[in-house]
Amino acid sequence: MEPEMKILEKVSLFHGISATDIESILGCLDAKMREYGKNQSIIIAGEKFTSLGIVIRGNIQITREDILGNRTIVASLEAGEIFGETFACAGIEISPVSIYSLSPSKILWVSIKKIVSTCSLACDFHSYLIQNLLQLLASKNMYLNNKMNLLSRRSTREKIMAYLISQADNRGSSRFEIPLNRNELADFLCIDRSAMSRELGKLREEGIIEFHKNSFHILEFTALD
Repeated sequence: MEPEMKILEKVSLFHGISATDIESILGCLDAKMREYGKNQSIIIAGEKFTSLGIVIRGNIQITREDILGNRTIVASLEAGEIFGETFACAGIEISPVSIYSLSPSKILWVSIKKIVSTCSLACDFHSYLIQNLLQLLASKNMYLNNKMNLLSRRSTREKIMAYLISQADNRGSSRFEIPLNRNELADFLCIDRSAMSRELGKLREEGIIEFHKNSFHILEFTALD
């Protein structure tokens, strides 16, 4: 459990709780560890979903499909990140999204009810968990607002640049790597793959960006003006 514990110590849900107490908490919360193979489905839209998941190892992707089969990437997550807390807290027991393991992954599942309900042992860490959970929900709300801002951009060019600038801001550098391949980026931004490729080419020709595969360098930050 030692490698997993190093990850859990960094998980925002357990902020302010010692490593020793985290081990006790997992037993109290009836946490369950599950492993998934590459490209294996973790949750399919329409399935019951009442727990939050913590990525212990690997990479996962959350997607949504409309009635016409158009896919949108909601989020891509790696070790130490959490998913499902919003739906679980909202009492949504049928998942509106699908979740896939992009690489061999390990997920720790925790029941929301166990977090928000005082256990029979009256553990004093529940107040920390609830406070951390509220902060998680607030952060997720900010993330969704930021994505809404991206999708509200009028043109393919504006969406691409808004996304790249947000990635540069997150990493504190004009040079960075994005976690999505070209098809995934198009799905994430809800734009046509070919139109996106053409616009990326134009941005490079104009000396606004440089890129190679997933590595980008923003040379000019006025592309949204």
